[in-house]
Amino acid sequence: MIRGIDEMSGLSALLGPVNVAIGIFDGVHQGHRSLVRAVTQRAGTPAVLTFVPHPAEVLGEGRTPRQISTPKHKRQILGDFGIECLLSLEFNRLRAAQSGEDFVREIAESCELGCIAVGTDFRFGHGREGDVDLLAKLGDELGFDVCDIEPVCDADGKVISSTRIRAELDGGDLLVANELLGRPYSIIGEVRQGRELGHRIGFPTANIQLRADELLPSGVYAVSVQLEGERLSGVANLGTRPTVTPENDSPLLEVHLFDFNRNIYGVEMEVCFQARIRDEQTFSGLEELRQQIEKD
Repeated sequence: MIRGIDEMSGLSALLGPVNVAIGIFDGVHQGHRSLVRAVTQRAGTPAVLTFVPHPAEVLGEGRTPRQISTPKHKRQILGDFGIECLLSLEFNRLRAAQSGEDFVREIAESCELGCIAVGTDFRFGHGREGDVDLLAKLGDELGFDVCDIEPVCDADGKVISSTRIRAELDGGDLLVANELLGRPYSIIGEVRQGRELGHRIGFPTANIQLRADELLPSGVYAVSVQLEGERLSGVANLGTRPTVTPENDSPLLEVHLFDFNRNIYGVEMEVCFQARIRDEQTFSGLEELRQQIEKD
């Protein structure tokens, strides 16, 4: 199981050499996977160092990007890909004022450092003064390797980035977003009790409350679900349920699982979005809604 720490000193408890990939890792897409492989394929303990909140939020560099994955979900995905430790450093004004050299020395002094892996365009330290050249210089001095990873491109030669994936998710293009992610886009959350209208019309649902800034547009989706070690299939409505709660503006994910009849209130599940079926619609009543769900 992946270990989570929030202080640089926590690296001292890891078995060396410690191999550290640095970045935001939002979405843990195919480009990030190259960084992950750089540290998991070396002898020692593979770790990821990231920052919370997003540095743009502290530095005031325009609008802070909406996150593809929550910190908890990011930790789970990284663990699935072989990372053994996630260091989530608080990014504040003090950290922003730290020089690039001091930042690297702090890492090296906290553990038996084997390597640092970053993207070739990675910048760090006060005023973004640190780069791969500085890492190489300090690596020679302090005795660690540097893995600088070239950007990963899609089949059309375009760089894969979290920004591109956000745009595709905003537009509801799951085919492209999932290809860039290298896995289905997913949301993880706890099943909560609802009004049980689904039971009344023959389609019981597992309900998950969403963040207000979830990326996918409202609609009906084909999904698969990871639940207590099982992989199940179903159909999900993401939105505000205008037919039954026309004044509601709080997004909800309602998942109807095929051939499933268990009480799972309070259980955490991961919903993986496979394809978009249609837009969310307003129907004349529950019977019309039931007929459409059956078609879906």
